[in-house]
Amino acid sequence: MNVVVCVKQIPDPAAPPSLDTANTLDRSGKLILDDSDAYGVEMALQLADAAGGGEVTLVSMAPNGEVSGLRTALAMGAAKAILISDDALVGSDALGTAKVLAAAIRRAGPDLVLAATESTDGYTGTTPVQVAELLGFPSVTFAKKVEVSGSTVKVERQTEAGFDEVESPLPVVVTVTAGVVEPRYPSFKGIMAAKSKPVETLTVADLGIDPAQVGAAGARQAITSVTAAEARQSGEIVVDEGDAHERIIQFLEQLKVL
Repeated sequence: MNVVVCVKQIPDPAAPPSLDTANTLDRSGKLILDDSDAYGVEMALQLADAAGGGEVTLVSMAPNGEVSGLRTALAMGAAKAILISDDALVGSDALGTAKVLAAAIRRAGPDLVLAATESTDGYTGTTPVQVAELLGFPSVTFAKKVEVSGSTVKVERQTEAGFDEVESPLPVVVTVTAGVVEPRYPSFKGIMAAKSKPVETLTVADLGIDPAQVGAAGARQAITSVTAAEARQSGEIVVDEGDAHERIIQFLEQLKVL
């Protein structure tokens, strides 16, 4: 079984974030693997092992030829990676990103595509299903358990009330939730092996995509301004003098909760 995992390389959340001149997140420094994507990588590795063969391919879009996050996922056990890095991609929105990822995934010809439900630096939650639509694949979201049997994938899809049991023919795009598996830590042997694993770097032209459809030129949204959030104000302390319950009721009525 050949599995593709969409992984995002993001600025280290532990470092103070900064914006570039276009009011978007500054990605000029070292990037790391998004924690949410580690679950997809681990799930892919386990499914490939259970199938008795195949390989896991990573697909990522990042500036400046950045591969630090990809090397982490390769150290976990993925076989190879495809990186799309091109100045024309700066300012891409979710749909533009999906077009690029879909074109790269199509080259890999996978049986299954895995992704996180959303990235921790974007939170749109729309890119994976857009990728599925562009590829013409069905999509199953919020998977808390994934099993492959023959040419069918069986998913327990997390809901507010529990989970739904969903089946889909392969190939399919599945988004996994945190906790679907426990990601392994890269071993020293895996880290050393990752240095020699192939990473194919592609441009927009390599994928046959019109530059006008991606990047800021193709984006259907733009950030016009950024304003700092207001400082959180201190709450009101109610001293109970026998009428605290009445004051609480009045407060809730003001909020139109009652």
